[in-house]
Amino acid sequence: MTISFHRSAPPFCALALRINIFAFIAIALAGCTDRLVTGSTGPTDYKLVHPIILGERPVTLDVSPAAKLDAGSRRRLAQFAAEAKEEGAERIEVLVPVGAVNEAQTRAALPAIKAALQESGGISAISIGSYPPLNSADQSPLRLSYRAVRAAVAHGCGQWPADLASGASLESWENRPYWNYGCAYQNMIATQVDDPRDLEAPRASTPGDIRTRSRAIEKVRQGADPTTQWSTPPIGIGTVGTK
Repeated sequence: MTISFHRSAPPFCALALRINIFAFIAIALAGCTDRLVTGSTGPTDYKLVHPIILGERPVTLDVSPAAKLDAGSRRRLAQFAAEAKEEGAERIEVLVPVGAVNEAQTRAALPAIKAALQESGGISAISIGSYPPLNSADQSPLRLSYRAVRAAVAHGCGQWPADLASGASLESWENRPYWNYGCAYQNMIATQVDDPRDLEAPRASTPGDIRTRSRAIEKVRQGADPTTQWSTPPIGIGTVGTK
C-alpha cells in the first residue's frame, strides 16, 4: 500500500490569527503617535490675549484762553505742573491753536500761563509750540503737554473676530473664552493705576518707624501690652451732628 502526502492550504483559523496579529500591531503603533490637534492653539489667559504695555505718551491739559486766569485755572495749572515734575518730565510745552479764530487771544494769554506754571514750583522749562485745531471757526483752547510713561492695552476693545453662536462652524463649540473676554478689565486697570511702573516692579519700601518699633519692644521687655491705646472713644453714626 502506497501512502502519499499532499500539502494543503493553511486552514481558516491560521489566516484569522495572522490578521489579528497585524491589527494588534497597527493599534499599538497608533497609540504611540501624538494626538492630532486641529483647532487654535493660541493663549486662553486674558492677560496674554490683552496685554498691558508701557510706553511714553503725551499728557495734555486744555486751558480756556483768557488774559487773566481765574483761581480755578491757576489750581489746575499748579496741579498739572506738580504731576509733571513728579513723573520726571523735564519740559512742559504750551501749544497754540494756529489758524483758529481766537489765535491772537490765546497768544496774549501765554505770559499769564507761563507765570502760573513757574509760581507753582513745578517745572521751569516751558516751550511754545502749535497744533492744528479741528475747526478753525471754533474757539480753541491752549493745550499744555508733557510726555510721561503711561499704561495701555496693546489694542482696542470691543472687537469680535468670531461669532459666539456661529452655526456655520464648530468654533463656538470649543470650551474656550471668547476673544474680547477680559479686555475691558485690562483697560480699566491700565487707566486707573497710579504709577504705571508698578505693573513692572514694586516700589521701593520706605524705612520703618524706629521710634514706634523701639517703644513696642520696650513694653514687651517690661511685660506690658505693646498695643496702642486710643483715648478717643468711637462715635456712632447716629450721634454725628446731634447735641
